[in-house]
Amino acid sequence: MPKLRVCSFSVSLDGHGAGPEQSLDNPLGVGGETLHEWVFPTRTFHKMSGRDGGRTGIDDDYAARGFAGIGAWIMGRNMFGPIRGEWADASWKGWWGDNPPYHCDAFVLTHHPRATIAMEGGTTFHFVTDGIHAALERAMRAANGRDVRLGGGVETIRQYLQAGLIDEMHLAVSPVFLGAGENLFAGLDLPKLGYRRTEHVSSPNATHVVLTKQG
Repeated sequence: MPKLRVCSFSVSLDGHGAGPEQSLDNPLGVGGETLHEWVFPTRTFHKMSGRDGGRTGIDDDYAARGFAGIGAWIMGRNMFGPIRGEWADASWKGWWGDNPPYHCDAFVLTHHPRATIAMEGGTTFHFVTDGIHAALERAMRAANGRDVRLGGGVETIRQYLQAGLIDEMHLAVSPVFLGAGENLFAGLDLPKLGYRRTEHVSSPNATHVVLTKQG
C-alpha cells in the first residue's frame, strides 16, 4: 500500500528543523545550514546538484532511499520559496531553478491560489489551497501506486504528524544545537500518536532514526 513518507529531514540535537530569521538570503535560518552537513558531501546530493562524485556510505544510503519509489511530493510554501501573501512575483518558481530535483508532481500547500507550473525534468508544481487532506489525496492519485514524499518545512510536517497521516519518517539528527528556530516536536506526544522507532543507525555526521506509524 502506498505510504506518506518523510525522508532525510534534518533536525538539531535540540529538535529544531530550521533556524530563526529565515529569508531569501538565508533560507534555512540562522545556523540552519549546519543541519544538512551530513548530506552535502553525499553522492546523492552531488547528483541532485548536477555534479559528479560524492561520498557513499550510511549517509548516502539514507539520502538515496528518500528518492526510491517516490511518485509525488507534498511541501509547504516555505519549502517552495520565501514569498508571503499573494503571489505578486510570478517569476519565482522555486529554490532549485529551472530543473528541480523532484521529477514528478509536487503539491505546494498555500492559502493563495496560483496556476500550475510545469518545469524541466518532469517536475510540475500544483498549488493546493484546501488543506493537508486534499493535498494528500491529490498526491496519492498522482503517485499512481508509488509513495508520496512529504518535504518541509517544520510546520507542514507537524500538521501531518498531528493528523496521524505520516506512515514513515526518517530523521537525520545532526550533532549541533541551534538554540532557537522551528522545533519539530514541541507539544507533540509521538508515542500517543502511534509512532515507534524502527531504525537507528549512526554515521560520523548524523544519527539516522526512522519512526513508523503503528496500526
